[in-house]
Amino acid sequence: MMPDSSEELEKHANSVHQSTESSEYVRLVISNELVAAETETLQLQVEKRGKRLQWWIKAFIWCFIIIIVTLIFLKWGAPFLFEKVLIPILQWEATAFGRPVLAIVLVASLALFPVFLIPSGPSMWLAGMIFGYGLGFVIIMVGTTIGMVLPYLIGLLFRDRIHQWLKRWPQKAAMLRLAGEGSWWHQFRVVALFRVSPFPYTIFNYAIVVTSMRFWPYLYGSIAGMVPEAFIYIYSGRLIRTLADAQYGNRHLTTVEIVYNVISFIIAVITTIAFTVYAKRALNELKMAEATEEPSRASNIGGSEMEQLPLERPKQLAFISKVPV
Repeated sequence: MMPDSSEELEKHANSVHQSTESSEYVRLVISNELVAAETETLQLQVEKRGKRLQWWIKAFIWCFIIIIVTLIFLKWGAPFLFEKVLIPILQWEATAFGRPVLAIVLVASLALFPVFLIPSGPSMWLAGMIFGYGLGFVIIMVGTTIGMVLPYLIGLLFRDRIHQWLKRWPQKAAMLRLAGEGSWWHQFRVVALFRVSPFPYTIFNYAIVVTSMRFWPYLYGSIAGMVPEAFIYIYSGRLIRTLADAQYGNRHLTTVEIVYNVISFIIAVITTIAFTVYAKRALNELKMAEATEEPSRASNIGGSEMEQLPLERPKQLAFISKVPV
């Protein structure tokens, strides 16, 4: 009986020793995992703080640069523009054309400038300076609507060339593909966000034809996105004319008018920045959501983004090529 008991005792001791070793191993592994997780968390917190500090430093530097540039412009640039550009234009407008003819000229410029990739901001300023919020808004919206439809129709004729040209910018191609996907409401929303965002809409008018974007959400989204920009241009045009009249005319601004103009200018700047930031953030969120839903598509880079852009013509305008001449 004694040998059996000693063997059992030895086996029991070995099992206790092995269980102790395994529990010790588990404890060490768990503790090491906890330490690694805590270290990773601390590193992430440090990285977030570093990124936040970098953002504040960049914001301070940009604010300083903007203030310096603004002071230089107010000191030398603004007087030059008023004396050599603005005042001659206003005098030319008052003597060369009647208001109906000038309205037609502004509509034509707003319609044709985007076709040749020319910024239409000066025409919007003139519309605001001369016609104000009512008729100026109508002129801007009519002209810009025509200026958004014409490049779209022209782009359909050169769709293959635009497709090849966009292969040089795969990131822009990914954003364009995002605009052409989804339902009617999705396309409307993305186009409106593109109009408000810093994306150059003169190029967007041509490039959007390489996607599955339908015509009507493109048109309505473009009009909706242009409304805030139109009011901002009209306001800035009216403000420029007020300053010109006060500086070179016989008008003197009262204290209330000065305070009103300063406050309204600050509100306009903040509104513009807010619209831009919101649009850019919303587009990034849409792109991240799409990448989460379709990781295989989001993992493709380079020219593969352009390969996913469809080559068929939008259905709403496909009948144009079929209509007999």
